[in-house]
Amino acid sequence: MRISIIGAGSWGTTLALLLFSNGHQVSLWSYREEDYQNILEKRENVVFLPGIKIPEQIEVTRDLNKAIINSELIVTAVPSQHLRSVISTIDYKYITEKIIVNVAKGIEIETLKTMSDVLAELFPEHPREKTVVISGPSFAEEVSKKTPTAVVAASEDLSFAQLVQKIFMNQYFRVYTSNDVKGVELGGALKNVIAIGAGICDGAGYGDNTKAAIMTRGIVEISRLGSALGSNPKTFSGLSGIGDLIATCMSRHSRNRYVGEQIGKGRKLTEIINEMVMVAEGVPTTKAACQLADRTGVEVPIIQQVYNVLFNNKEPHEATLELMLRDPKNELI
Repeated sequence: MRISIIGAGSWGTTLALLLFSNGHQVSLWSYREEDYQNILEKRENVVFLPGIKIPEQIEVTRDLNKAIINSELIVTAVPSQHLRSVISTIDYKYITEKIIVNVAKGIEIETLKTMSDVLAELFPEHPREKTVVISGPSFAEEVSKKTPTAVVAASEDLSFAQLVQKIFMNQYFRVYTSNDVKGVELGGALKNVIAIGAGICDGAGYGDNTKAAIMTRGIVEISRLGSALGSNPKTFSGLSGIGDLIATCMSRHSRNRYVGEQIGKGRKLTEIINEMVMVAEGVPTTKAACQLADRTGVEVPIIQQVYNVLFNNKEPHEATLELMLRDPKNELI
């Protein structure tokens, strides 16, 4: 199959390698000239995936329409807050009936739309069931080294999720299927907010007890908000929910946990973001999550305190104390 990947960051590059190893013909579109030149000349994505060689057979281009014109499947792997601006430049005649697989995790801050909703708005004629989302605990650094990984592919029509499952799955990359597109997307987006909270916990010097509480009660908030937005609550017990949450809160690869850790150590958000090459999707998603919670009337105290620490300069220990002194609750309500 001819597959185009839009976005040559760490995840897009890793998926190009994975799909090529699965026997597909792959083209990779790069937004940044620096990355494009590095891949052309060194056959390596020096900035985003150093040390991993990219075969000559993987085509790299900066011409977006050229990248997708002859493809049968398109993978969108650009940061969520830039998906609209990038994809809107594509002529729909090059999309038509092709399957679109989105792997970006986030909620568009201006519209509060998930990525599949953004794509549906940009291409209203495109069948919704042909947009498939992939999410789950899948750090690019590990997948590129063929570390065993499991994710979930979701479509409104399971037959398309199953087709994507067949295309992506191999001996180190296991793909499950789901028809809960909204739940899979929300789990992948909202866990980044909780991961910032877990990082704040690490940076502020709290222990494993505190972090475990943040993660456990965090998935409750994700499930509560996701259910209010029409998702299946069982989805959040799966790979795109608790699975991705565990990885993102615990891993040294996690950009969102890193941002939280640095905040917990007393650094300023703008300083941290400005020094990062890769995007911490949880920062804008925190704003979107609070707006969605306000819109639905859902209680999300951890997410709200992460927002307060990030954007209202609340001291982490004060935020933690407020969480601890909230009114007594029944755990299962």
